[in-house]
Amino acid sequence: MEVIVERCAGLDVHKDTVMACVRRPGSGTRRAQEIREFRTWTSSLRELRDWLAAEGVTQVAMEATGVYWRPVWTELEALETVEVLLVNAQHVKNLPGRKTDVNDACWLAQLLECGLLRGSFVPPPVIARLRDLTRYRTKLVQDRAREVQRVQKLLETAGIKLDSVVSDVMGKAARRMLDALIAGQRDPEVMAEMALTRMRPKIAELRLALEGRFDDHHALMLSLHLGHIDQLTATIERLDAEVVREIDPFVEQVARLCTVPGIGQRIAEVVIAEIGVDMTRFPTAAHLASWAGLCPGHHESAGKKRSGKARKGDAALRVALCEAAWSAARTKDTYLAAQFRRFSRRMGKRNEGKAIFAVAHTMIVIVWHLLANGVDYDELGGDYFDRRDTTAETRRHVAALQRLGHTVTLDTAA
Repeated sequence: MEVIVERCAGLDVHKDTVMACVRRPGSGTRRAQEIREFRTWTSSLRELRDWLAAEGVTQVAMEATGVYWRPVWTELEALETVEVLLVNAQHVKNLPGRKTDVNDACWLAQLLECGLLRGSFVPPPVIARLRDLTRYRTKLVQDRAREVQRVQKLLETAGIKLDSVVSDVMGKAARRMLDALIAGQRDPEVMAEMALTRMRPKIAELRLALEGRFDDHHALMLSLHLGHIDQLTATIERLDAEVVREIDPFVEQVARLCTVPGIGQRIAEVVIAEIGVDMTRFPTAAHLASWAGLCPGHHESAGKKRSGKARKGDAALRVALCEAAWSAARTKDTYLAAQFRRFSRRMGKRNEGKAIFAVAHTMIVIVWHLLANGVDYDELGGDYFDRRDTTAETRRHVAALQRLGHTVTLDTAA
């Protein structure tokens, strides 16, 4: 193959070692290569950086191996004349039976010199920090939800049916009752009187729900669960404050994303944390949808289309946008809600998940256009599809009436 990059390097990165292969012009038409092994200590990575600079390397490629590539990337970023590419390991698989660290490094260098590698999206430092915060916050919110479920399970075990009466066992009044149980109060009459505002009409039900077999063991477990919930809540609030501070330079983009139905403050923060605000990294909206794993897969062989399963993509972004799609599907008189209903009719009630996935794909396309063009969302309205093709809508209603046994005659209104 034609050599495009004269001096390049491939790095096979591991936890403790980095195998480096530098390829450069040799005698005649032959290519020369040199292989060295470095440790991953910071001082050793500096030696790697200096060696690459001395060899005149202009491009370096490494696989995205867990988090082990990060210190190597950080060290090589200091070289202004070197372009560092982080590549997908699935795209650079070596031939089976020839898998060694040396062969992997050489294979990366050979692919790189022929221009066959494409770099993955690596966020700038401010976006990377924001990503760490939002992802950790999401994990803690999930942990807190699981801890609340443990509280509900414990209460059921003790015969306390509080969650059958109140909508939120972590609400203000319900929490007062739980604290009273921990403190040793067992009289359902007393605890039921702790109800507040809209819960007051349910006092009679609360007296029945709060009578159980709650003992000291249950009190110990409940105190541990509530203590953990309080700790998680405090940590989440601290993360919220840090996210607000880090996202301050992008408040305009966040406000723009919040104009889309279904996208609130937290979803907008996650979107910015995962893709940033510079859409030049994604040439088109289709590129972004593919990178996020929000478009159907394409697998065709011998004229047969096989699996349409979407690739994994960015899991955090996909989960956030599917959550936003569920929210948008429940809005009134919006284009996204109308699109969800349209997909649901086509795919059937049992495939609502597919319809939501399709709406999430539409939302990532909208996000790309808003960030790339610097505009707010323009609502098309819930009747957009009816206005776009009245013939199809008429045909659908006529078919529905005919299925019910009616004969339909259409007359054009004056």
